[in-house]
Amino acid sequence: MSTVLPLLEPQPRAQRRAHENNKLAKRLRHQVGRAIADFGMIEDGDKVMVCLSGGKDSYTMLDILLQLQQKAPVKFELVAVNLDQKQPDFPGHVLPQYLESIGVAYHVIEQDTYSVVTRVVPEGKTMCSLCSRLRRGALYTYAEENGFTKIALGHHRDDLVATFFLNLFFHAKLSGMPPKLLSDDGKHVVIRPLAYVREDDISAYAEAKGFPIIPCNLCGSQENLQRKQVSRMMDAWERETPGRIETIARALGDIRPSQLSDPKLFDFLALGRHGDAPMPDAHAWLAGDTREPAMENGES
Repeated sequence: MSTVLPLLEPQPRAQRRAHENNKLAKRLRHQVGRAIADFGMIEDGDKVMVCLSGGKDSYTMLDILLQLQQKAPVKFELVAVNLDQKQPDFPGHVLPQYLESIGVAYHVIEQDTYSVVTRVVPEGKTMCSLCSRLRRGALYTYAEENGFTKIALGHHRDDLVATFFLNLFFHAKLSGMPPKLLSDDGKHVVIRPLAYVREDDISAYAEAKGFPIIPCNLCGSQENLQRKQVSRMMDAWERETPGRIETIARALGDIRPSQLSDPKLFDFLALGRHGDAPMPDAHAWLAGDTREPAMENGES
């Protein structure tokens, strides 16, 4: 006589999924909280402008900041701000409906940067540089006019590493995307609370939360971007050697100026000097041997 076992109920699988999602949320809260503490991103009384694009990164940033706000050791205000760039077929109702459903204060800036970018940039050329400048200008202006003390952007750990390699490969400089930045005019403090968070974790979290993602059909559709080249390289590295990107990200926080080659960051001239005589300047060295030739026939 054979025994027929009952089919397993789907509930255990759902419970495991819920458990994993809770672990992921806890990890993200920890990483965002640590970044805020490490870099002093948010302090008591701050009015934070959370820049919301409709992508997975900014949704996750807002969601985690809202969770931390409930138990944070300081009081701060969060306002979600979206820049409607007037891209064709942009679903302008999605973000307001979502933000109203969760009870978050928000504002939508309307500025037709799309027409400017598509008119000025030749077809097939990268639009990111001009688009980001126009977008940044609009956000900075709104922040100044409305008393925001911090501007939060949704760049994550992988963005920081990719920017480092972009500057290294294409601009011949060692610089990146800092977790906290003072704008060039000194008026705005930009923070990146997701600086320690992996993009894969953000993707998983956004899927679990069911955020209403709005795809970008302006710069996001350009397959020849240098950033996409770097991202493909990083993806290949991570497949071949898991953990490599995390190692590089940690290295960005452990800079040794004496082990590099920038005389503006380390005083190589003073290193190992004998005496106090002034060093010859670069022109003397570049000119070659400037010593007077010896006189012939014993002349003096």
